[in-house]
Amino acid sequence: MRSPQVFEQSIQIRASATAVEHCITDLTLMHRWLNPALRCEPVGEWSTDIGRQSRFVIQVPLLQPSLTSVVVEREPGLVVWQFKGFFEGRDRWECNPELDGTRLVNRFEFTIPNPIVRFGFDRFAAKWTQEDMKAQLRRLKHVAEEVYQMGK
Repeated sequence: MRSPQVFEQSIQIRASATAVEHCITDLTLMHRWLNPALRCEPVGEWSTDIGRQSRFVIQVPLLQPSLTSVVVEREPGLVVWQFKGFFEGRDRWECNPELDGTRLVNRFEFTIPNPIVRFGFDRFAAKWTQEDMKAQLRRLKHVAEEVYQMGK
């Protein structure tokens, strides 16, 4: 089996760790910073408690591939979703409080079992995925700072 690929990004956010975490765990806020081509649908009632499931759907015409994920780690400032499908792995979101706000770290660790899908991803989508992760963190930063300022 191939070792997992790891894409890790971080960003400094001028907001409390609580405000940043809220942007990750509140489905309405999440849809403000997720890639517009990605939709998160709860399986049952939405929650980020351990064991709760959701489905991430890539809104591509005709195909709409999806990944089912389950929360496997949860504590204050940390949510880890594990997924299995055309990707297998984990998406870790960790809020680290700092003097001037929060350092948010997103670690996407995955394998792609299908060699054809893996080839296509490596050839065409890997760089785009890393750039999209950076853009997503910038959007989340904007939302978290706005939520934090409104709550002051």
